[in-house]
Amino acid sequence: MTMRGNWLEHTLSRARWGTQRQIVALATLGIFVAVIMSALYLSQAASTATTRRQLETMITTRNELEQQNEQLRAEIALLQSMPRLQERARALGFVPAIASDIDYIIVEGYNPQRDGVVVPLTPQDDALPDYDESFGGWLQAQVDDLRRQIETFSRQGGA
Repeated sequence: MTMRGNWLEHTLSRARWGTQRQIVALATLGIFVAVIMSALYLSQAASTATTRRQLETMITTRNELEQQNEQLRAEIALLQSMPRLQERARALGFVPAIASDIDYIIVEGYNPQRDGVVVPLTPQDDALPDYDESFGGWLQAQVDDLRRQIETFSRQGGA
């Protein structure tokens, strides 16, 4: 009976530690899951912050480029203004034309007062045939071509 009692005490004491082990294991598992979720959250937050910073940089770059484009458009408009172009032409030696400097060319048959004539488009009579070839028909055509080539080759080789 002492053996039996000893065994029973041993079993019961082991069962008592088993509950504590389960609690410790569950707590460890909970901490492990919390650490993993925290790491994932931090990773996502870092990725979002990095993406947001890149977006801000790109927006800043875009705004700077738009400002440069507007400055270039203003410069182009200034350079294309009539007073600027006339000044540049005078610097290159051009002078305004007078009536005696203008030569008119007469082209026979040309009437500048004619009405615009629209030539009607005529549809082409050569309509393309409808595509009705099937895979079987294509395969048969390929086999026929192969036979024709073999026959031509055998006639040339035998002659």
